[in-house]
Amino acid sequence: MKISMFLASGFLTLVPATAFAHPHIFVEARLEVVAGDDGNVAEFRNVWRFDEVFTSSVVMDFDKNTDLKLDPNELAEVGKTVRDSLVDYDYYMNLTMNGKNVTVQKPDIIHVDYRNGQLLMFFAVKPAETMPLKGDLAFGVYDPTLYTSIDFPTDDELVLVGDAFKTCKHHVVRPDADQVISQNKQSLTAAFFNDPTGTNMAKLFATKLEVTC
Repeated sequence: MKISMFLASGFLTLVPATAFAHPHIFVEARLEVVAGDDGNVAEFRNVWRFDEVFTSSVVMDFDKNTDLKLDPNELAEVGKTVRDSLVDYDYYMNLTMNGKNVTVQKPDIIHVDYRNGQLLMFFAVKPAETMPLKGDLAFGVYDPTLYTSIDFPTDDELVLVGDAFKTCKHHVVRPDADQVISQNKQSLTAAFFNDPTGTNMAKLFATKLEVTC
């Protein structure tokens, strides 16, 4: 795996399109949606913990002094690479405001750590436009190519932060993959499973936090 392979979905460019519909990277995530005092969404705080296999490949790529670990300068290089690479994928943020997709700004920095054989990333992004806490909002994290599986181990990993959310109702939606496929047989064609990036259907499989204010 070369460093350039970070430059596309799932951090990889050299995998065949036919492999996209099957996760190869596994991430346990936490998302905190932070409301500002002005009644708008202020930022989204992300924590990603990567599986050991992918972590090992990153260590091989970035361990320049070959001491079998990632030193602070090497961790910083990982963060910079991911920050530059995922901009075209909106950092996997899945955000809607009254049904309209909302993008995010590039984070100032992606902090990276290496603990117990696993890579961790911490970063915050801000919405690219004002997101008032009004109407129906949805917040989640997913890879549109389905190459990376982003999982929230419990509903408690999707968190609302700030007094402005106190008047809002919220619940976590966890789609059942078999049910999604059954209900969308005509839409989920072979082309989708070969290359999900060609459609928006991958969102049907994404876990998200739905909020009504």
